[in-house]
Amino acid sequence: MLSRFRKSWLVILKIWFFCSFVTLLFFELTTPAFINEYDLRPNRLFIEYLIYPKEVLSMLLQGHLYEMISTLVSLIVGGLFGWYITGKINYNTEVKNITAFPVFTAFLILLLSFFVCARGTLSHRPINPSLVFFSTDALVNSLTLNSAYSVAFAFKQLSNEVSASKVYGQLAEKDILRIVRQESELPKAAYISEELPTLAIREPFNKGHNKNLVIILEESLGAQFVGELGGLPLTPELDKLIKEHWSLDKLYATGTRSVRGIEAVITGFTPTPARSVVKLDKSQRDFFTIASALEKHHYVTQFVYGGESHFDNMKSFFLGNGFNSIIDFDDIESPEYVASWGASDEDLFNQANTELKKLNKAGKPFFSLIFSSSNHDPFDIPEGKVEAISYTIKQKQLYSTREQSRHKAIQYADYALGKFINQAKQEAYWHNTIFLVVADHDARVYGSDLVPIKNFHVPAVIINSGFSNERDDRVVSQIDLPPTLLSLIGVNEPTPLIGFDLTNTYNNERAMMQFSNNFAYMENNHVAILQPHKPISYFDYNFSTKSLSDAEAQRGLGEKTLAHALFGSLAYSKQLYKLAD
Repeated sequence: MLSRFRKSWLVILKIWFFCSFVTLLFFELTTPAFINEYDLRPNRLFIEYLIYPKEVLSMLLQGHLYEMISTLVSLIVGGLFGWYITGKINYNTEVKNITAFPVFTAFLILLLSFFVCARGTLSHRPINPSLVFFSTDALVNSLTLNSAYSVAFAFKQLSNEVSASKVYGQLAEKDILRIVRQESELPKAAYISEELPTLAIREPFNKGHNKNLVIILEESLGAQFVGELGGLPLTPELDKLIKEHWSLDKLYATGTRSVRGIEAVITGFTPTPARSVVKLDKSQRDFFTIASALEKHHYVTQFVYGGESHFDNMKSFFLGNGFNSIIDFDDIESPEYVASWGASDEDLFNQANTELKKLNKAGKPFFSLIFSSSNHDPFDIPEGKVEAISYTIKQKQLYSTREQSRHKAIQYADYALGKFINQAKQEAYWHNTIFLVVADHDARVYGSDLVPIKNFHVPAVIINSGFSNERDDRVVSQIDLPPTLLSLIGVNEPTPLIGFDLTNTYNNERAMMQFSNNFAYMENNHVAILQPHKPISYFDYNFSTKSLSDAEAQRGLGEKTLAHALFGSLAYSKQLYKLAD
């Protein structure tokens, strides 16, 4: 009987050790490609993308085939080696007369040891990644972990939404709201609700008839690729718009994912260490969006996307928060080119123009959010539309073949954008419509800084605003766009927005950025950065060299940073970020 038990236990041990070995090997093999894309070890993105197998598999096959093959081959070879090694596990058949007591005692000691090792410390707080962080370089800090642990920790965080106060520290609720309201620079009389503490009414810039609104959200278009913003000369069409209309030359994204860009541009919500509100449960209904505000003013509201709108939970979030209709891949009429992420940008904009003409003909004011996708890995675009730029020998050494493919995709996305704008200028809806062209985030975020601010710099141009040829050099955030747009189209609905209406002037310029678990608050050129369970770090940002340098603490900056970092979690958990009933 005991011999049979030992054999069964031996099989269990072999399977356990083999599965553990293969799991660790898999995550380490996928780590180099992940770091190359996100400049961090595998984290929550690794998990979130798994729920979209079709899109992800298509992206991997078309853009990362070599990495997939090499990883699979290495995994098979490593797995065979692991199976061979675990096959060497054996037990001493000569052991006899084992009684239950010592076996049970040894089991308890082993179980206690495993618990202590898993907890990692005997102090009041168990081990977490921040305990091994030692560098101002986020990548270096993440390298101190193994990828399996990094993903497992991210999974734990996903199952229990992160509260910013548990990550960055405590601040009284009344102080959070006081500081956030104070920094919004609105008069006290503007705030009209005790139940919704940031709900305020603003005087709009446009005092005439309400205008239409179109937001074009450009995928992964950082300022580093925009010639007029000091980047590579990849966007001649956008450069024209920047020179002819109101350009926000120092706009900073709040995050590094599309859902974070949607969160900021459509809701004006501050970034948090948790997932974007686009994905969170409590924000799927009665959460403020531009669409929900415009719906109250009888606007027709729609989302137009060339891919499948269920991706990143966009469809659920939009339909639950003010959008009347969704136009996605299944609604694109006879697309000429279908890529991994759906219809090409040309097909998307052709359909968008058709939809805008329908909306305009209906006679009601409208709001349309158009989200591009051609500039997304694996950069699958129609051939013969654009000519790749000529690289110098130095540039060829600097940019890999894959990066050059990204550049060509950016050129194509810009070409499609320019084609749409030229087409829209000929339509009846053009003159009564405010257009915003803005990126959701930069393509890649990397560098040795705790928060690589240069890679949060994105372009934004507002067309038909009345501020033609305006090169706005103020530091602004994506969360400033919703109040500005509502002001320009003439809607004065009370909203919980805390961003600035940029048609006005302000005492301070500021932007907020979330990079993994680090939160940056930039006021003018002074920057405070929060890390999990660590003191606030202070820096100065040089806009010319795009670099951070250590600085002394700025008076009041730390408290402002903490208040804004905590506001999102507070407003979400207590459901304060919505319109009045």
